[in-house]
Amino acid sequence: MSDQSLAHRAQNVTRTETVHLPPATPPVNHGKTVAGWTTTYGVLVGGVVMSVAVVFALVWLFWVGLGVALVALVLGKVLQGMGYGQGGVHTQSRDGRPGAH
Repeated sequence: MSDQSLAHRAQNVTRTETVHLPPATPPVNHGKTVAGWTTTYGVLVGGVVMSVAVVFALVWLFWVGLGVALVALVLGKVLQGMGYGQGGVHTQSRDGRPGAH
């Protein structure tokens, strides 16, 4: 068992770790982008459809829900590539407007 007395702690000073911050700060939109919301809502809708399909034992509807979720993932990646994702051209221009966050 280690000695945690006040005298021991005074003689053995705890060293703190140096923090290294990244060279640049990331955008401050917290993922509130067109690509992010499209992906989120698309996967959510697909998940709800798949859940309903499981409850009613409809295999074809499950596959439709899975397809919706996969299309949403692909659409989100395409929108990110078009500049509607975090750090994208359209997102930065939107964030630069007065009153935007």
